[in-house]
Amino acid sequence: MLHSLGVHTLQLLTQVAACILLFPRFLLTALMLWLLDFLCIRKKVLLMGSRAEEEASPGQEPPPDDPPVCVSDSNRMFTLESLKAVWHGQKLDFFKSAHVGSSAPNLEVIQLDGQKRLRILDYARGKRPLILNFGSCT
Repeated sequence: MLHSLGVHTLQLLTQVAACILLFPRFLLTALMLWLLDFLCIRKKVLLMGSRAEEEASPGQEPPPDDPPVCVSDSNRMFTLESLKAVWHGQKLDFFKSAHVGSSAPNLEVIQLDGQKRLRILDYARGKRPLILNFGSCT
């Protein structure tokens, strides 16, 4: 029981530390999403204003072609769902076992017969490099 309590406490502390480390990065991403929405909405409002001026003075030539700006409630970037996805993605990235520049993780694999479990590096022989090929022959 005491061991289980210690493990749960350690997991909780790990989660809290990750949240503290990830929070500034998450806020920066949220700010960038908000700025993208703000700029798109601002551009849409300005385009609507310029169209109103065009209709008031039909003698002027139209502005150069500009792709249409479509900002609606269904395609905003700063939504609760997108923020949840960003937070979840950043947590997954933080807790992954493989990192650039570090040694590869030695994960457990199951042989095709399903009876024997080994580690990936158990297949390495001597100083020969071990190559994993993830592919498809379709």
